[in-house]
Amino acid sequence: MKPSKKQKDSQVSDENLASVRASISFPPDIYQTLEQIASQKKVSLAWVVRDAAEQYIAEKWPLLRKSAT
Repeated sequence: MKPSKKQKDSQVSDENLASVRASISFPPDIYQTLEQIASQKKVSLAWVVRDAAEQYIAEKWPLLRKSAT
C-alpha cells in the first residue's frame, strides 16, 4: 500500500523542517501575562513563547541547547 502524503510528511527528518506549527491553549491569566510581556518587548506573543521554551530547554537539558535553536 502506498503511503499517504501525511505519512510521507511525518517521515521527513526534523533537520529538513524550517519550523513546526503547534496549537497551545493557555489559562486566561497566563495568556494575558504573555500578551503583556510581548507588548512590553515589542515582539509577538509567539516570539515570547518560543523564547520561553528555548530557555526552559537550556535550563533542563543544557546539552540540547544548540540543537533546539
